[in-house]
Amino acid sequence: MSINPLPPAKEPIGLGRLPVARWFLIMGLVAGIVLLAGILIAMMIGARARELARTPAVAEQLDVLNMVLIVLFAVMLAFGIALAFIIRYAVLKPIDQLAEQVRTVATGDFDHTLHVDRPAELAELSSHVDSMRARIVSAWRAAADQAEELRRSNGELEQFAYVASHDLQEPLRKVASFTQMLEQRYGSQLDERAKQYIQYAVDGAKRMQLLINDLLDFSRVGRMTGGKSTVDAGKALDLALENLSAAIEDSGATVTRDELPVVRGNRVQLTQLFQNLVENAIKFRAEAAPRVHIGVTRSGGMWEFSCSDNGIGIEPKYADRIFLIFQRLHPRDVYPGTGIGLALCRKIVEYHGGLLWLDGEAEGQGATFRWTLPASGDDDE
Repeated sequence: MSINPLPPAKEPIGLGRLPVARWFLIMGLVAGIVLLAGILIAMMIGARARELARTPAVAEQLDVLNMVLIVLFAVMLAFGIALAFIIRYAVLKPIDQLAEQVRTVATGDFDHTLHVDRPAELAELSSHVDSMRARIVSAWRAAADQAEELRRSNGELEQFAYVASHDLQEPLRKVASFTQMLEQRYGSQLDERAKQYIQYAVDGAKRMQLLINDLLDFSRVGRMTGGKSTVDAGKALDLALENLSAAIEDSGATVTRDELPVVRGNRVQLTQLFQNLVENAIKFRAEAAPRVHIGVTRSGGMWEFSCSDNGIGIEPKYADRIFLIFQRLHPRDVYPGTGIGLALCRKIVEYHGGLLWLDGEAEGQGATFRWTLPASGDDDE
């Protein structure tokens, strides 16, 4: 198995730029020079002492000392050569082998086995590293299999979305249409209870259509609405308000805004985000005419938006529940809807790399939602 190679290793700095072999060579040369200089100095001192000695016994002892120093030098030289041989074949060569094996793995051949026989410490280290390599490769293969299964599942989900948007919608339209036709044609022959049953059937079919459409919107986030680009948040809000023009006019709502920035995102989804939040602010209004304000502030590389209203508000204890799909705080007959709007908003914001939350510490009446979106990179001034 070959996958993308790893990035190149960091360049060593300072004294770490010298390989281990050169360190041993330098230290060996220094030790040899020091030992040789010491022996030469000792021999020179002995020769000088021989010149000053007046008795043969002293000269004989100096000759013995010189011989001992020569033998000592020879022994130290032999030990040095043996140590160099041991270091070369027991340390440096295994390190080179392990480094070459690691380079092979780093270039992309993640099935290459790491193993050295000596010394014991390097053998243990190579065993641990190879075990980690095997576990990582196994996990990568499992993740690749899961990704393939996820792609297959997404394909099936798209097939279901097509069926839900076409084949399931048509029977519901027929149920609602023919039930209404039944009431129109035979309404004079039906009592109030029968008409009520017909009304229930029509209402159920319409609510099912609305639920299917909302589920389709929820499943399409990040998949079927295109990629990300530079989006003017002000224009996205304008489009959302245009879609809500009838509701705004009927309720007498007033929508104000700060000067909105350019962000990085998907225009269709950001329009849907603004539309859902403003629509909720209008729907959950108090007795006074709705007032909605869209604000924004800069926070590092993100823009923090806010949507504040003067409606009935939300208790902080429900701050997490309201973002769950199909979770409702009010009966359907009081405030209509499927309970998916805020869940869809959070999914859109998270798809863009931001966060959406209820500001439980906001002042004044009503509710305030805050969310973050990444800046486009073109408005850092």
